Amino acid sequence: MQMNTSPRSTRSTIRLTRRGRLALIATGAVVAGTAVAVPLLSLGGDEKPRPTSLVIPEGWRASQVYEAVDKALELPPGTTRKSLAKARLRLPVDAEGNPEGYLFPATYPLGENATPEKLLAAMVDTANKKFNGAPIAAGAQRNAMNVYQAVTIASIVQAEAATEADMGKVSRVIFNRLERGMPLQMDSTLNYALNRSTLRTTLEDTRIDSPYNSYQRMGLPPTPIDSPGEAAMRAAINPTPGDWLYFVTVKPGDTRFTADYREHQRNVEEFNRNRRSASAAAR
Repeated sequence: MQMNTSPRSTRSTIRLTRRGRLALIATGAVVAGTAVAVPLLSLGGDEKPRPTSLVIPEGWRASQVYEAVDKALELPPGTTRKSLAKARLRLPVDAEGNPEGYLFPATYPLGENATPEKLLAAMVDTANKKFNGAPIAAGAQRNAMNVYQAVTIASIVQAEAATEADMGKVSRVIFNRLERGMPLQMDSTLNYALNRSTLRTTLEDTRIDSPYNSYQRMGLPPTPIDSPGEAAMRAAINPTPGDWLYFVTVKPGDTRFTADYREHQRNVEEFNRNRRSASAAAR
C-alpha cells in the first residue's frame, strides 16, 4: 500500500521434514540423534543425508523456490531456473511460461529420482488443483476477473497483509482502487521489481521504470509476485466489505484501514515515529 512499509516478512530458511532415528556408532557407544531415515553411517562418515521433503512457505517468490530446490537436490545454483525450458509446466495461457504464483506452497517429497522438472511440475499441478476448482473459478467470475488475475491479487494480499485476519481488508483496498481507477501503490510490487524485501519505500523507488511499479502503472502487475496460500486466495475472491482505500501497519498487530487520506497520513506519521523510536532503542 502507499507508504505501507509492512509487507509480511519473507521466510528465507528451507524447512526440511525430518523423521526417524539415526544411530551413530562411536568407540563402542551408541549415540541417538534425530535425522532423516537412512541406513546406519559407518565410522568416519560425515556425509549429511539428503532431506526427504521440501517445504515451500506461503509468499515465496519463484526465485526463492528455484534456490531451495537447487539446495535440496544438491545441484549447482541456477540449475532449477534453467530447467524451466524443459519442465513442460501446465500453466495458464496468461502466464506466458512464467510459473510465478503457481509454485504452490506445500510439502513436497524428495524421492530418489527427484528432479527440478518433477518438483516444479508437482507444484504447478497442485496449484491448478487448488485454483481451478469450482470455488475459486466461480469466485473469480463473480468478481469479473479470470483465475490468473485472482492469483495475482492473492499474491499481493499475501505480501501486504500483516495477519490472515487482515487479508480480506487488503483485498478490498485492491478492488476499491481498481474500481476507482486509482493506481494500487503497493510497496510489495516495488519490492518484487527490485528483488528485495524491505520495510521502507523511498520516493526514488516509486519512480523506477517497471511494469511492477504500481505507483505509476495502472491496474494489476503483469504476473503474480509470489506464491499465495489458500487463505490469500479466499480473500482475493471474497474481499471484506468496506470503503477503505489506504492502510498501514502502525505497529505489530495494529494495521489501520481508512478511506480518508488525511487520516491515513496521520497513521503513516505514527508508523514513522514508531520506527524512529525502535531504531533509536536499538543503538
